[in-house]
Amino acid sequence: MDTPSQLALRRVAIDTYHENVVYLNRECATYRAEGFQALSKVEVRAEGRKILATLNVVDDDNIVGCGELGLSEDAFAQLAVESGHKATVSQAEPPESMGALFRKIDGERLSKDDFTSIVHDIAQHHYSKIELTAFMIATNRGGMDREEVFFLADAMVACGRRLDWHSPLVVDKHCIGGIPGNRTSMLVVPIVAAHGMLCPKTSSRAITSPAGTADTMAVLANVELSFDKLSEIVREHHGCLAWGGTANLSPADDVLISVERPLSLDSPAQMVASILSKKISAGSTHLVLDIPIGPTAKVRSMPDAQRLRQLFEYVATRMNLSLDVVITDGRQPIGFGVGPVLEARDVMRVLENDPRAPIDLRQKSLRLAGRLIECNPDIRGGDGFAIARDILDSGRALASMNAIIKAQGARPFNHNQPQLGALTFEVLAVTSGVVIGIDNLHIARIARLAGAPKVECAGVDLMHKLGDVVRAGDVLYRVHAEFHADLDFARQFSNKLSGYTIGDAKNLPHVFVEF
Repeated sequence: MDTPSQLALRRVAIDTYHENVVYLNRECATYRAEGFQALSKVEVRAEGRKILATLNVVDDDNIVGCGELGLSEDAFAQLAVESGHKATVSQAEPPESMGALFRKIDGERLSKDDFTSIVHDIAQHHYSKIELTAFMIATNRGGMDREEVFFLADAMVACGRRLDWHSPLVVDKHCIGGIPGNRTSMLVVPIVAAHGMLCPKTSSRAITSPAGTADTMAVLANVELSFDKLSEIVREHHGCLAWGGTANLSPADDVLISVERPLSLDSPAQMVASILSKKISAGSTHLVLDIPIGPTAKVRSMPDAQRLRQLFEYVATRMNLSLDVVITDGRQPIGFGVGPVLEARDVMRVLENDPRAPIDLRQKSLRLAGRLIECNPDIRGGDGFAIARDILDSGRALASMNAIIKAQGARPFNHNQPQLGALTFEVLAVTSGVVIGIDNLHIARIARLAGAPKVECAGVDLMHKLGDVVRAGDVLYRVHAEFHADLDFARQFSNKLSGYTIGDAKNLPHVFVEF
């Protein structure tokens, strides 16, 4: 018979989203002998490997029986030992960085070594979700000075793999987010790749939006690429559009995002560290950063945008990354579609020069691509836009995108007849006038309630944009959903407020742009 400390591992099919969780039966001798409590931090050892995990206690033998130790999917993957192997479980020592975390909670300024220790423990899944949340709150808003942000970003790079393209010019483009439908990266990458520039674009899944670049690209192709596969594709096709999680680039960032998403946190410090650590890890030398400004964007005034720009520039300079920050129009969604399939439709229509393609998505993408092309010292400033436009109009960008899609593993998609959620309803204008306001947050919330991004065919299809003249009864947008419950949630929310403001053209909000 096994001693009480020897337990048989059992894989429990529960997704705990970047947190190691283990399960013990309340009647297990080990549970009683060790004096465990629910949510205790425990150490599991098997086959010479060990992990730290949070303990959950179960009363159902069908989940975990006596003599067994259940592992969540994350814990099972990290321990990397087959079911049935014997393991020991014991009370865990607190992570080495816990003292630094407590000092940060108390408002102290941390050193480079402190952040290195904290980020290492985060990347190794040594923190519980409660501890991660404490760290996120402690560093939210005014919780870090600019040097601490650099320490955090640098530590996030150091804890993962880093690509080296052996090239003096590796470009990328990124947006801070908050604008629905803003899929410019999926146009910028094939344009600059067709120009011959290396552009290894890695993106996160959506945090608070109805779709991220990775979510939308996943409609067209596989985005979960191994480190080696990503490298191979970029070397052959000059670009990729991949999810950064599987390539182990800044892995601590993916763990932190698992807390940011449910809390809808997006602090400037975490944003800067997250974005720049991913770009440095992907081997980028030059980055064009899009900061949209608008009444319902993440950044709502020029002074706020300038403060954020200065923080990005300081950290980027410390990390030897050439950064070009561009202030753009964030008054409304970009393109017509909000949600993975709808956004993929818009992107492919722009690439195919389809007359139905959204003009704002095309123009913004061309200007951002032009700025990246001008990172090449041989290109004269101001010439990038014309070069980008020629690449798009000639079909070279489409050919580049199709090659990248094929290399990543194409999925069937027809932008002329995209498979949208079959359940729909329309939101109509209640009065005549001019569209003078579109609430980004509200439209994004409706799309998420409809199921996006998890349900890729769900979302919002906009029929009118700022400045359009509408009559009472005109369709402002159509909502697509796959499930009745999602449709009802979206309908109830849109019934309270459409997200559109109809009024006089003289009341259109002022636009701040730097193109």
